[in-house]
Amino acid sequence: MKLRPRAKTALNRRHAWQILEAPAEERAEKRVPRQQRGRMLRQRAWHILEAPTGELPVVEPPATMGPELPDEATLHLVLDLVVRIGEVQMASGAGASDVTATILALTRALGLPHCEVDVIFTSITVSCHRGSDLSPVTAVRVVRARSLDYTRLSDTERLVQRLLRNTISAEEGYAELHRITNAKHPYPRWVSTLAWGGMAASISLLLGASGWAAMVAFVISAVVDRVGRILNKLSLPFFFQQVVGGFVATLAAITFVNLDIIPEDRPTLVVAAALTVLLSGLSTVSAVQDAITGYYVTAAGRSLEVALMSAGLITGVAAAIGLAERLGVERTPIPAIDALTAVNLPIVILAGSGAAACFALASYSSLRPMAVAAAAGAVGAGAYGALTMTDSSQIIASALAATLVGLGGGVLARRLRVTPLVVAVSGITPLLPGFATYRGLSQLADFGTATQLMEAVAIGLALAAGVVLGEWLAQPLRTGLGRLERKLAGPRMAGPLDAGSRLE
Repeated sequence: MKLRPRAKTALNRRHAWQILEAPAEERAEKRVPRQQRGRMLRQRAWHILEAPTGELPVVEPPATMGPELPDEATLHLVLDLVVRIGEVQMASGAGASDVTATILALTRALGLPHCEVDVIFTSITVSCHRGSDLSPVTAVRVVRARSLDYTRLSDTERLVQRLLRNTISAEEGYAELHRITNAKHPYPRWVSTLAWGGMAASISLLLGASGWAAMVAFVISAVVDRVGRILNKLSLPFFFQQVVGGFVATLAAITFVNLDIIPEDRPTLVVAAALTVLLSGLSTVSAVQDAITGYYVTAAGRSLEVALMSAGLITGVAAAIGLAERLGVERTPIPAIDALTAVNLPIVILAGSGAAACFALASYSSLRPMAVAAAAGAVGAGAYGALTMTDSSQIIASALAATLVGLGGGVLARRLRVTPLVVAVSGITPLLPGFATYRGLSQLADFGTATQLMEAVAIGLALAAGVVLGEWLAQPLRTGLGRLERKLAGPRMAGPLDAGSRLE
């Protein structure tokens, strides 16, 4: 009776081993001696509980994922080069979309295929991704100073084209960019001052003033420019420079009239010409372009700058008018202008051409862009004059005229190897709302309403939006464009059109 439980236990143990082991191995164990059989059973039980790590294949480390990039020194050189090129474009008034597209095209052409670009109003950030095992390399450039030097912008555009065509290395491009940015202006300062005066004289003729008024506008704008340069050397903020400019221009016009220096009953035209000169340096076109292309942070920064500078100009004009009234001046500039007729239309076209050419010269442009800008100014002024003779509103006439300027500049500027931004900004300069700004200030002072002042703002926005629309419409008319340009990706006023083809 006592042997049965033991036998039952052995039977159960034997049955358990049959579950753990294969039947073939169990038959082989019967031919092995009993002592060796027990030792083998213990070893097999241990191997059953132990993980068979020795039989697994060797796992190799994962391969490095990412592009093949140049060495560390070349990487940093390329990033520094592209952010400096973007700085020149931003300082010259190019849109954020143009700067972004230029930097991406350059990084691809110079061996950095995976880069991210972030452009805002005051800084440019470029980050190069180097794969899964290396951290990205980032370069930042702050745009501290802004100046209108279209020769520098044009030279930078040609350098970008040479880099994209691989006719110059990154090291040579860096040296060339250093030469461009450190070069002096192509003209002396006094030439720019005379150009600003010539622009004011042309605008006064465009508004219907006499030759005497044009001469006074020339003198006043030249004096305002020299005063502004002195204040700039003293590091006075640009807002206060605008205040001083508006004050000097308005007070000088009132003085000339009341001292009977000029036989002019409407010195408003002189003030309007001087205000147009002071408004011409603002980046309204770039602000509207950034807003349309989706760069809202940069657009907000530019718009705030335009609003602040315009507010400074308005403050200076209002202060001059208030001072004249307190001093008991009898004759102040009355906001009135004659209606345009077909007889005066040729004069308007010539005056618009002269104003655009003088603005390009004052912005240190070379001869070819100056000639194209003069043609654009003639087209814009002629279209605006023809539309106003048909009783069209100033806002609609300004928008359509600016659209023609943007369209013509977008089609012809690339073929003539001229930056479209130079043509666009110079072409709409004669149409800037200097007269509407003064009329709005007069209405605000007399009646306390800002209707006319809001109309001046609407005219400025219509001009900028029309130029951007014209550039957008010009894209399918060009030849040799890339896929993105054929799909009408967005207006481009600076930088290359296509990274893989020769630029026109």
